[in-house]
Amino acid sequence: MDKAQLLEKANSLPLAPGVYLMHDREGTVIYVGKAKKLKNRVSQYFQAGRGHNLKTHAMVGQVDHFDTIIVGSEFEALVLENALIKQYMPRYNILLKDDKGYPLVRLSREPYPKFTLVNRPADDGARYFGPYGGRSETRAALNAICQALRLPSCHKSFPRDIGKERPCLNHHMGRCDGFCRPEMSAEEYRRRIDLAAQLLEGKIRPVTTQLQEEMLSAAEDLRFEEAAALRDRIDAIRVLSKRQKIISGVCSDFDVWGLYLETKCCYAVLHYEEGKLTGKETELFSPCGLESGGEILSALLLQYYGGRRALPKEICIPEAVEDQEVLEQLLSEQAGHKVLIKVPQRGERAQVLQMAAGNAREEAERQTTSQERSNKTLELLGKLLLLEKAPEWLESFDISNTGGEDIVASMVVFHGAKPAKNRYRRFRIKGLDGRPDDYASMEEVLTRRLTHYMEQDKRFLPLPDVFLIDGGVQHAKVAQRVEGRFGLAVPVFGMVKDDRHRTRALVTPEGREIGIQKYQAVFALIGRIQEETHRFAITFNRESHGKSVRGSSLDAIPGVGEARRTALLKRFKSLKAIKEASLEELQTVVPKTAAQAVYDWAHPPADGESKKSP
Repeated sequence: MDKAQLLEKANSLPLAPGVYLMHDREGTVIYVGKAKKLKNRVSQYFQAGRGHNLKTHAMVGQVDHFDTIIVGSEFEALVLENALIKQYMPRYNILLKDDKGYPLVRLSREPYPKFTLVNRPADDGARYFGPYGGRSETRAALNAICQALRLPSCHKSFPRDIGKERPCLNHHMGRCDGFCRPEMSAEEYRRRIDLAAQLLEGKIRPVTTQLQEEMLSAAEDLRFEEAAALRDRIDAIRVLSKRQKIISGVCSDFDVWGLYLETKCCYAVLHYEEGKLTGKETELFSPCGLESGGEILSALLLQYYGGRRALPKEICIPEAVEDQEVLEQLLSEQAGHKVLIKVPQRGERAQVLQMAAGNAREEAERQTTSQERSNKTLELLGKLLLLEKAPEWLESFDISNTGGEDIVASMVVFHGAKPAKNRYRRFRIKGLDGRPDDYASMEEVLTRRLTHYMEQDKRFLPLPDVFLIDGGVQHAKVAQRVEGRFGLAVPVFGMVKDDRHRTRALVTPEGREIGIQKYQAVFALIGRIQEETHRFAITFNRESHGKSVRGSSLDAIPGVGEARRTALLKRFKSLKAIKEASLEELQTVVPKTAAQAVYDWAHPPADGESKKSP
């Protein structure tokens, strides 16, 4: 289907909740999305002038046809979207790590239940917790929970091995209460397993509160050894809750999210228990075809928390998501308790949001090389300028003059994001007779630059991928007109400045303005090119103006040519010092006759007096 046919089909959809699947020409699902109203959402993709971001524009360009599934509510749409993303793994959806990296903890159903690690849940009646972090971290945290509650972590099977052997070393070291001994009851074993399950669900305070009550009761009944053992368990659980490598989601009252969406995209999740940071997770991801930070967050929250049973009571995010209430409902049903999603605007939570964003930025930048940042910036610039490929060579021009005198121009070349100073060139404007005219100056400079190219002058080879002209649309038109005379077609863009003399946008010769301020990396690159071009032009102008000022007086002295003028300036540094020099000092630099002429020039006789030698 073409765009018109796709839009026509989208406009025929009902105003009902559902899920849509975008297919390419080969029938592959490339994007899955949900909508409150299918007609409104799907038709937006194919409407002209919608102003999609670059990734969405690329995705829409590959859509050949789409399918929809109508459901009964937004909640059903959210659940179905998540299931279809996992089924089809579309390239334009956010795809986090698969389940292989996120193990679950399984609690068997038997008289003496045991914890084990598994990759996927099964329909076997057992209880499952997670998914959590990596296997080694999950196993370490599970062992720590068992140690805190003095549960066995050996390979003995109960009740088969009860009373068969002496208790192992863990019992003698105080890490296990020795449930292999006949005097330990199955009821006590199951009670502690229940406490361990509560810890895996993140219920730290209920467990410690229950143990504190038991400890106080034991102390009142003068069972001091039992009270001490309970105290030790409480202390061990509190230490456990403060471990930085605790399983993700365990011991968490609230989670705080940070996002970084630049060359590499990254999220950071900070886990808090009783106001204290207990853990951090970060992961790089691709935003694919999603439009905004809110859409990206919605997809991340669904994938990150989907299927987990140990969820925080509160999730703090940096900006609102459209389907917030539906997400809260889904996560609350999944967790068995109320889960709130909030966007803090002030106070401590807002400060923690900034810290989470900083963690996401640091992780992304740590894993991004300077070359990757440069390539990504140039790729984005190429897409903004509608070029066929990312530009490799960028050439920029600027005009500088002092009044109507000493009109000069600079040509600055960047190879990628770095200046290629060996290709910088300077031009002295010759054809204006001292009349300041930036347009005519730019025309002369580009004419001379392209003439050198046509003559195969190695200093001006090859042509760049883009010409950047300091100025607006009229400067760009001048450059395009000059190119036309040579039969060339290098893309030309004017650099439009803001009130602070920074390039805020690029403009085509046809007047199409391309805003770059919201693309930080591109904005920084163009600003750097503009500043370097301006600096190079100003430096040349000052040098040229200084030489003309200095030379204009000395050139009038008989016997003083360019070489002698240069020698005098090199020795005395300024006209003032030359005028104050004695005849003997001048003779150390230039011959006697020239020195006398310079001395006479510096000491003209008063009216009515004749020249006298000292």
